[in-house]
Amino acid sequence: MTQSNSELVRPGVSGGLADVVRARFLLKLLVRKELKVRYRGSVLGLLWSYVKPGVQFIVFYIALGVFLGLEQSPTNKSGLPNYAIYLFSGIVLINFFTEALGNASRSIVGNGGLIKKIYLPRQLFPVASVWVSAVHFFPQLVILLAACLFSGWHPSLLQLFAAVLGFVIVALLATGLGLLFGAANVYFRDSENFVDMLLMVATWASPVMYSWTMVQAKLGEAWFIVYQMNPITVAVETFHYAFWLPTTDGSASIPPNLISLWVPVALVISALILLWGQLTFRRLEGRFAQEL
Repeated sequence: MTQSNSELVRPGVSGGLADVVRARFLLKLLVRKELKVRYRGSVLGLLWSYVKPGVQFIVFYIALGVFLGLEQSPTNKSGLPNYAIYLFSGIVLINFFTEALGNASRSIVGNGGLIKKIYLPRQLFPVASVWVSAVHFFPQLVILLAACLFSGWHPSLLQLFAAVLGFVIVALLATGLGLLFGAANVYFRDSENFVDMLLMVATWASPVMYSWTMVQAKLGEAWFIVYQMNPITVAVETFHYAFWLPTTDGSASIPPNLISLWVPVALVISALILLWGQLTFRRLEGRFAQEL
């Protein structure tokens, strides 16, 4: 039986992220390959997923919590209660974003040899980078959960759901920006340096190490609304709401309308950036092999 013309597809034509779903077996292979290559010759291997954020947390906690007085204590009532939980819940999420976007933006150039030899959906490479970052994220999440339970953590279902939404916001945003900068980096290698600067700013432009009330007090209500338009800010606050807030004595607070307003806004913004990244990627991918 011959195939009808309506069912024929021209070889090499991209179907966007739908191709990633259809080629999910290849996605699994790429994720495994990235993990094996990254830890080849390493003594600790995947344990670096614990060591790196652990050292980062200790440095920030001593510098900010102890020396700058952000940790609440009997002699410092203005600090944040359980600052260690507050800090680490933000660090694990921002680390996921920085690793996912940094690796995704370099994924096309880094796999140039493979792209020039055979055709396979090019979106697989940025998406695989995000998945690899998620693999590194979950061991850190386990440590965070253990610390929360030790601190008397009793979350509600709404708080747990908020944490899931926060992770989805960051995953969508990292994938969209990864597609955008991954394609741009093929043509303009300065994109890597721009992404590095963006990631450096992202850590400090979100309430990872400081309270949102400090931002509101300094910027005022109008500029605070602009600050809340950052999806990373909203995602970090959902993690504070889910993991840090249930360990406090009720004196802490989260930004007004976080769940009812800002989470939906952040989801929409992240989805639009994902759409923008996919459209840009599909527009530019036709000359990847020639440019590489």
